[in-house]
Amino acid sequence: MKILSQKQSLSSKKASDFILIGLGLTLVICGNAFAAGPGMEGKEPPKKYYDRAKEGWFWYEDPPAKVEPEEVKKESATPPAKQARPVPKMENYTMDDLWNMHPDDFQALLMDFQKKAVQYPTEHNMVEYYTMQDIARRKSAAFANVAGYVTQKYTSFDMNSTAPTVTPGRIAKTQMQNEEIQTTIASAQGDHALLFFTQQGCSFCDKQKNILKFFNDKYDWPIKEMDIRANPDIAARFNITTTPTLLLIGKGKSDYIPVSVGVASLDTIEQKLYRGVRLMDGKITPQEYATFDYQMGGGGDPKATLQNNLNQSRQKK
Repeated sequence: MKILSQKQSLSSKKASDFILIGLGLTLVICGNAFAAGPGMEGKEPPKKYYDRAKEGWFWYEDPPAKVEPEEVKKESATPPAKQARPVPKMENYTMDDLWNMHPDDFQALLMDFQKKAVQYPTEHNMVEYYTMQDIARRKSAAFANVAGYVTQKYTSFDMNSTAPTVTPGRIAKTQMQNEEIQTTIASAQGDHALLFFTQQGCSFCDKQKNILKFFNDKYDWPIKEMDIRANPDIAARFNITTTPTLLLIGKGKSDYIPVSVGVASLDTIEQKLYRGVRLMDGKITPQEYATFDYQMGGGGDPKATLQNNLNQSRQKK
């Protein structure tokens, strides 16, 4: 009985061992399956570093071909529908509409009719275009006629009184201007003077001296010549850096006006002295710098009021 019981215990022990071994193999197989992951079925496991020592370009193996990603086909965007250009038609406008149309709008419409005639050069389209051109011509003539009438009626608008265009009038204007210039310079001889800045070796200064001799003989003005190297303080005070330079000063006045820099003609010196003297004496303002006395109050005076013309035109309405 003892021997039988021992045999039964041995057989049961072997059975349990077989069960444990089976469970272990099952776990190993499942573990390998999970380790491989999805998509790894039928593929060799990756080689270790030392197993790949004799692979690659230097062992006459081509690199693996790159797998190009599949191009995603772009859906062709439908282009927006092209809008038709508006085509002008003459029947859409009356003659009064075209005659009284704003100039900017009329010009744009005229160009539209021109483009229409160029695109479709038919007789009708050309007649429409030339109709627009004819209206523009007549409107221009009306403007010019009214402008001529107004300048004749309101004489202050007519520049012929101060700036004549005929030869006798232009000669008279030149004579009047020269008389004003010479009279003003001669009368200012006692209250004003010229500072003439020079320096040694200045050839331009020698030429300017000769011109100033004519000026001095004509007007007998006091002219003080000063070398900027010998008088650096005075040159710095008036900010003189170039020679020759002419400077206008007034007796008892702190203001001064440059007359010319470089060689200036006698006419230029006279004109600038005339304007400078009047400006320093307060007879004119910078807005009237080039205005002569005979032009004051007329069309050549920038500060003359024209309000009386506006009032007169309102009374006619």
